[in-house]
Amino acid sequence: MLRSLKDLEHYTVSATDGDLGSVTNFLLDDERWTVRYLVVETGGFFTGRRVLISPAFFQRAEWATRRFHLALTRDKIKNSPSIDVDKSVSRQHESEYYGYYGYPYYWGYTGLWGMGGSPGLLAPYKIDAAPSPAPRVARDGDAHLRSIREVIGYDIQGSDGSIGRVADFIVDDETWEVRYLVLDTSHWWLGKTVLVAPHWASRVSWDERKVFVDLSRQSIKDSPRWDPSAAVNREYETRLYDFYGRPTYWTDTQAPLEGSPPPRESSTTHA
Repeated sequence: MLRSLKDLEHYTVSATDGDLGSVTNFLLDDERWTVRYLVVETGGFFTGRRVLISPAFFQRAEWATRRFHLALTRDKIKNSPSIDVDKSVSRQHESEYYGYYGYPYYWGYTGLWGMGGSPGLLAPYKIDAAPSPAPRVARDGDAHLRSIREVIGYDIQGSDGSIGRVADFIVDDETWEVRYLVLDTSHWWLGKTVLVAPHWASRVSWDERKVFVDLSRQSIKDSPRWDPSAAVNREYETRLYDFYGRPTYWTDTQAPLEGSPPPRESSTTHA
């Protein structure tokens, strides 16, 4: 199912032996347009420490009660390697993190999550000791992780000018891929909220805080309106893809990997 990241903020996160805290932010992999971590404010148990939680650690999600249940104890999380979530999270940090929990690394493979397409597929390969050395990456220490709070507000540049700003993200709650950027276009068209798939972007300039798409302002204005109070269903997605004449991600087997990034203009990372 597709869900708004804004709606997932403040979800309660529970360990196997009690509540851990609440979700306050997310870290986005800007190469694969996938949420890799939830930032959790732990409250009094950890003296206010914020920790990163991978969706791979989920035991289950209770959408009705707005709660994520982890397959970890609070002590296990409390003793995890310290990571300053306000600074860049390097690949070395991630290696220590996954090594501590005994989970296999997700990067260095063709799958979105290691050899598979969802974080839950990492759990069966969990071991008691640290995993084997992490796969080599093109640039040591560059994990391409960005705070969702940073990307909110990015300007969307169409083929003939500015279209709107990023207001939210719609993610697949199984794979944690970002399926859509939610565009606030109210500066131009009052009350108009539209969705654009991130793989439609021709390029992203992280330094300028801009996403460039080969869509005209008129096409965005005429596109199917999205009601933020309603779920994104397959009927709406079909109308959206048909309107733009784009191949659908759920049927197009010849398309590039869904998480493939547009050309990058900056290798600077932020968390």
